[in-house]
Amino acid sequence: MAAPNLEDRVAALEAGVAKLRAMLQGAQAPADPWMERVWGAFANDPVYEEAMRLGREYRESLRPKPRKPRKVTKVKKT
Repeated sequence: MAAPNLEDRVAALEAGVAKLRAMLQGAQAPADPWMERVWGAFANDPVYEEAMRLGREYRESLRPKPRKPRKVTKVKKT
């Protein structure tokens, strides 16, 4: 089996690019943004609320804890 020459390879690439361009020109943007389609999908869902609570607790556990101030003791002079 002979390897295709450079001209055949370029022609195949050009045909593929033309096909992709035709697909892009035919595609239309959705009427509403994706966020509007998803918005409110988990409203009043107790499982979602629990997942958000657990995620918040985990993120808060990663924060450094504030240090307690040291108590200064006075030394008595004798």
